[in-house]
Amino acid sequence: MIEVGKTLVSDDLIEEQFVCDLNKCKGACCVEGDLGAPLTEEEVDLIDDVIDKVKPYLSKDAVDVLDKEGGYLLDEDGDLSTTTIIGRECAFAFYDENKILKCSIEQAHKDGKTDFKKPISCHLYPIRVSKLPDFEALNYDRWQICSPACDLGKELKVPVYKFLREPLIRKYGGHWYKELEEKAQNK
Repeated sequence: MIEVGKTLVSDDLIEEQFVCDLNKCKGACCVEGDLGAPLTEEEVDLIDDVIDKVKPYLSKDAVDVLDKEGGYLLDEDGDLSTTTIIGRECAFAFYDENKILKCSIEQAHKDGKTDFKKPISCHLYPIRVSKLPDFEALNYDRWQICSPACDLGKELKVPVYKFLREPLIRKYGGHWYKELEEKAQNK
């Protein structure tokens, strides 16, 4: 583990390689699992603000779910996550022309319709953040559906933390990321 500010960064983020390969995985992380994307309390208001802006990207089923259930839910553990369609795909996911699942929130952002890029948990994936009493722990979440990303990361020799530079800076700031880079290089 590397300590950077008030975070504990798993060695796996430095030692393992990863580069998303959407042409192979087809965005499976948006549909696999039993819950939607984890959300922060701050993101709940942002989700409410973007729902109407993202509906044009979505299927009728997704719009119906968002209209009926809203954009997020609170699970039995008290954790917030995006709403899903029949407990599977994230209600904010849509298929592009290549049958790849994409994020409607991110697409609306790219199209200049919203300032909210997407939930930070999605942007940081495969990093999962756990809250500890005095720190946040950043861990590498290994999942079979991401094996094409691991293969591409190894081929291109890109460590997880470098692939996720932008979302790490978004969450922790440029100063934090620079310290992480320095500590990773000296490891």
